[in-house]
Amino acid sequence: MPREVNVLALIKDHERYVYVYDDESRDMLLRLFRQQAADVNLGLNWFDAAVLTQKAHEQAASASAEPDAPARRF
Repeated sequence: MPREVNVLALIKDHERYVYVYDDESRDMLLRLFRQQAADVNLGLNWFDAAVLTQKAHEQAASASAEPDAPARRF
């Protein structure tokens, strides 16, 4: 059975951040946002990390609110 995945993307100036993750890796994704926001070599800042974190939580809430929604397959 194919895995269901979630996608978050942020385009900021010349940088593109695209995150593809499944529900089991959401906690790891949230840690990654913090690590990338702390990295001075990246343009991702703490506000961006907070917005991405909120969007990840919204995706989780939306998925749990729609139990009969068709799975996204790739």
